[in-house]
Amino acid sequence: MDSAAINSFIPTLDQVDSWYEIFTLLPILIALELLLSADNAVALASLTKSLESSELRSRALNIGITISLLFRIILIILSNVLLKFILIRVFAGFYLIYLFFSNVFLNSDIENDENGKDNNKNNFRFLRVVALLSITDFAFSIDSITTAVAISDQYILIIFGAVIGVLALRFTSGIFLKLLDIFSRLETAGYVAILIVGIKLLLNTLIKESILPDYYFYFLILFAFTWGFSKKESKT
Repeated sequence: MDSAAINSFIPTLDQVDSWYEIFTLLPILIALELLLSADNAVALASLTKSLESSELRSRALNIGITISLLFRIILIILSNVLLKFILIRVFAGFYLIYLFFSNVFLNSDIENDENGKDNNKNNFRFLRVVALLSITDFAFSIDSITTAVAISDQYILIIFGAVIGVLALRFTSGIFLKLLDIFSRLETAGYVAILIVGIKLLLNTLIKESILPDYYFYFLILFAFTWGFSKKESKT
């Protein structure tokens, strides 16, 4: 649901008379982005779990989300061309679904294969996580960017919303990095959110008349998070 907040405010922003009026909406926009970026934040924080230290996880998030922001801006600027290719949206949807299955069902095997490797392998793991973070966040943002571009041709405002969304995402990701060590089910819940967003993206792309309203998917994500916070790590 990342950047959904700015989408709903774009018609209002188009009608304001000055930048001062826009800045008066900033607290509301930022608050909404913090709430609506939770599913994306948990997913991205979960992707960093294979890194050994909190410092590496934080660095990977900084780099990955920054690269994703550049991808978002390029997509917004070239939206008239790029968003005509349905394959981009289809690829993003299948990628998110693949990410769920590969991490939930194959994650333990991958970790066992990589434990005890040398520094080169650790560096490769770090770069792989950064790449996954960049692509995953970009895939998450495609649906909201498509909606924003359809609502308004004010690209500066859309980019402004993307920047707010990324800043909110980085803040919430940092919080969930710590929560992942407390709640044992939260990581799996993050990947379930990835699966739901991927299915939603595919359905909205391939089926003209949506089978389910968007709020059904948001309810499923909320249910997944409720389950994710239902069990704490046992202390030994």
